[in-house]
Amino acid sequence: MLEAAVEECRVVGAVLLVSRDGELVYRRAVGWADRERRLPLREDALFRYASVTKPFVATAALVLVRRGALSLEDPVDRYLPDFRPRLPDGSTPPISIRHLLTHTSGLGYSFSEPDGGPYHEAGVSDGLDAPGLAFEENARRLATVPLLARPGTAFNYSLSTDVLGEVVARAHGTSLPEAVTELVLRPLGLAAARFHAHGAADLVVPYADGDDCPVRMEEGHRVPFGASALVFSPRRALDPRSYPSGGAGMLGTPGELMTLLEALRVGDERLLPRDTALGALRDQLSDSDTSWLGEGMGFGYVGSVVTDPRAAGRDVNAGTVQWGGVYGHSWWIDPVSRRTVVLMTNTTLEGMSGQLASDVEAAALSRD
Repeated sequence: MLEAAVEECRVVGAVLLVSRDGELVYRRAVGWADRERRLPLREDALFRYASVTKPFVATAALVLVRRGALSLEDPVDRYLPDFRPRLPDGSTPPISIRHLLTHTSGLGYSFSEPDGGPYHEAGVSDGLDAPGLAFEENARRLATVPLLARPGTAFNYSLSTDVLGEVVARAHGTSLPEAVTELVLRPLGLAAARFHAHGAADLVVPYADGDDCPVRMEEGHRVPFGASALVFSPRRALDPRSYPSGGAGMLGTPGELMTLLEALRVGDERLLPRDTALGALRDQLSDSDTSWLGEGMGFGYVGSVVTDPRAAGRDVNAGTVQWGGVYGHSWWIDPVSRRTVVLMTNTTLEGMSGQLASDVEAAALSRD
């Protein structure tokens, strides 16, 4: 399956890890880290995580809640006094930490609206582009755009985790990279994950789906997605002036992501009590509109949750948690079969939402 994806020119390179009951039962790297230079992809390669960043930042927030430095019900403006986006009627409803974790804040992403929409007009970055942009400026732009819904009423995938990242930083009294390192990475013994690379040679080369084969990404590369497009700036990861995007800004290896996901699956006390960790994997949206996610789907604090496999059209166990990253990644946790799966590629969007991601799910997670 992995070899076919490379041979059929659907991905340039891929790493697949499968764990069961905490034991790594499958691991393989195929293809190229740099196709043009013929550099093979390795299992410990450093990828741009994109939205794989989100579970790291969400976990950091939950660790602060455990320590009493943060509450799920705290209003965001307690930590970001100037961040008070309004509803279309001009009112400023409170946004809580819980709303940020569950993407029910009323915020959105620019790719979810057509070109020329309010996010585009305001110049809001999705955390993948605009090297050198400061968080304060992006938050100022974001706050000028009307909320999509009253906080707590509807799921809209969004820049919530970017805002959450800044809340985590201020509640911790450091920068977000320092907070994530102290709260999540160091307790788990993770040394590779970070927010900025030392140089381009540290990272696998990113590619995007092409007409016949993936094409090497350039600055400002646009990939049709959602209602408009994703805009990528590969050099963002090399510019330390770029704000550390809590939703899309980290770099890391497949193995380090597996370590975090397994820690959440079992409730690793180095991070969180078991009941808190398991709660992060359960649907938190029983009182919210989940139409954005589709039938049979909910969302916890770190990813979407399959609440009804039949309605979702999925051959997986109820309770399976998943998400991915637009640089070409997918991950799953199945608490029932005790399987955790990490697929990381350097090819947008095949590794996240293409045939390979579907094939991996069917091979590694289909119900016995």
